[in-house]
Amino acid sequence: MDESSLPQSRQGKVGCDSSSLLSEDQFQCSICLDVFTDPVSTPCGHNFCKTCLTQHWNNTQHCHCPLCKEEFTKRPELKINTTLREVADHFKKKSVPDKPEVLCDVCTGQKLKAFKSCLNCGATFCKTHLELHTVGKLRNHKLIDPVENVEDYICQKHERPLELFCRDDQTCVCQFCTETDHKNHNTVPIEEESGQIRTQLGETQADVQRMIQDRLKKINEIKHSVELRKRNTEKEITDSVEVFTALIRSIERSQAELLEVMEEKQKAAETQAEDLIKELEQEITELKRRDTELEQLSQTEDHLHLLQTYPSLCSPLHTKNWTDISIDPHLSVETVRSALSELKKSLDEELTERLRKNELKKIQQCAVDVALNPDTAHPDLILSADGKQVTCGDTRQNLPDNPERFNQCTCVLGKEGFSSGRFYFEVQVSGKTDWDLGVARESINRKGQITLTPQNGFWTVWLRNENEYEALAGPSVPLPLKEKPQKVGVFLDYEEGLVSFYDVEARSHIYSFTGQSFTEKLYPYFGPFPNCGGKNSAPLVILPVCKTK
Repeated sequence: MDESSLPQSRQGKVGCDSSSLLSEDQFQCSICLDVFTDPVSTPCGHNFCKTCLTQHWNNTQHCHCPLCKEEFTKRPELKINTTLREVADHFKKKSVPDKPEVLCDVCTGQKLKAFKSCLNCGATFCKTHLELHTVGKLRNHKLIDPVENVEDYICQKHERPLELFCRDDQTCVCQFCTETDHKNHNTVPIEEESGQIRTQLGETQADVQRMIQDRLKKINEIKHSVELRKRNTEKEITDSVEVFTALIRSIERSQAELLEVMEEKQKAAETQAEDLIKELEQEITELKRRDTELEQLSQTEDHLHLLQTYPSLCSPLHTKNWTDISIDPHLSVETVRSALSELKKSLDEELTERLRKNELKKIQQCAVDVALNPDTAHPDLILSADGKQVTCGDTRQNLPDNPERFNQCTCVLGKEGFSSGRFYFEVQVSGKTDWDLGVARESINRKGQITLTPQNGFWTVWLRNENEYEALAGPSVPLPLKEKPQKVGVFLDYEEGLVSFYDVEARSHIYSFTGQSFTEKLYPYFGPFPNCGGKNSAPLVILPVCKTK
């Protein structure tokens, strides 16, 4: 079917340019932030320039997607996506605006495409009409690439080509101008000035392009942050639903237990009432029998029988005093109060436990790779080759006393400092009787005796004498821990001014320094303490963090 035979609305759809529905960021490599060149796809479905992705993998230890960070056990074989390359190339061409076509001023009838413009003649010529400029006097005319408005390239006052640039007046001039209005001015050929401007233009353009790339990168960062935020929110929703579901189950369980107790108490009250009624009925039967006997005796005419029988009928019956005996019509308030108290205690414990587990789980996602800095270690300290363990030896090593090194207190800092964001690391402290852990400011005093307080640039907790835990907040805060931590987690939120410590195995919070103001780099701080004749010889060990999902 011919397109012209289609209805007008359908012709519009068929003839629609698909590129008008597309935007540059749909064909943009997230590494170079430019339109794809030889695009390839990763197994996770993301696209990159082949060269960009290859260089990225060559510069990293692990083979993963630069966008979503999915790791690949084996480096994928990259094949160019020919369809995506064709669309990207088409988009590149579409994104470059076409230059307007300049036509010959001399042609009559159908004008031919211009080949050159002459500044002396003030006209534009096609190849055929330009032949006159190859012979005679016209050979010396100034020719340039064809332009629409030739008069813009000619001095309006002298009708001569604008061949010079006046730097004093920042304007283009002809040769005659330099002999009149611009005499004694600093003039140079326009080609020379253009060359300098072109250099400046290149630098300006490079700055602009750099700014564009920075902003495109920031857009990608924001998009990535939003995507992460979305995934984190979904995870938070799942965790919250799980917590509330568990709490609802606890409430339902407590409700069922309370109803069972209330029903049991009701049954007990009914059983008691039945027993009392049965006893009362028995006494009523006895009393009625006595009443009948008394009535019969009162009617007798036998005086002797009356006198002999009356004493036995007047003796008291073995009956109960029912005055203070009753059944309470109300359920004891204490029953409900006790049930609610137990429920509240149970919910508090369960909620606290779940929140602690979730809190540490989130914090562990901020784990960083921490290694010890040997240049800061006290000479008594022995560091492992991988920088992950430290213990205090018996013999002082002969080490240079550089400005970074602690010379009196047996401690050491981590290699990398942090001046923004969040970071977390875990340390094994099992088998030790004394230790210090935390973070320290870069400018701390490292010579002589040191007092561990925030005022002096230290945010730490310590163990002394096997079971005395304290947060060194200046003054110190005793920490009555139920269990002895074997692994301690240290968390820093720089912007929040927060340093927290956790018992990793118990998944419980130990202590937090809050409301702090950090203005310089903070470094992980480790103090293994002297080995005390072998009692405290176990090392402090920096552990890899297991990020639970």
